[in-house]
Amino acid sequence: HVQLVESGGGVVQAGDSLQLSCAASGYTYSGRAFSGYAMGWFRQAPGKEREFVAGIGSGTEYADSVEGRFTISRDKSQSTLSLQMNSLKPDDTAVYYCAARNWYYTSKNRDEYDYWGQGTEVTVSS
Repeated sequence: HVQLVESGGGVVQAGDSLQLSCAASGYTYSGRAFSGYAMGWFRQAPGKEREFVAGIGSGTEYADSVEGRFTISRDKSQSTLSLQMNSLKPDDTAVYYCAARNWYYTSKNRDEYDYWGQGTEVTVSS
């Protein structure tokens, strides 16, 4: 059973940068290497649905709202997923979730992810 733990959230000002991390464990029991899972970052702002932010699998993809500002990456040796967020805006305020999918390709559909972390909160003040 894959377990995901996010960290790195906090309170920052508009224009600042922040890096989120997600530590993955338990995937070896499924027989699939960490690199065999597509990973994604999603976020949920108060009163809104959880939305796709960025994904990494055979390639990377981003939501239009973060393209050019956010960068997703993975360290296979450390089994960690990262999200570098630059030029943060108040609209980026949300709880950010790490997710893993039992497939090599990413998806923007949250229903296609099999494992989720508990989330880390990001607040961007103006």
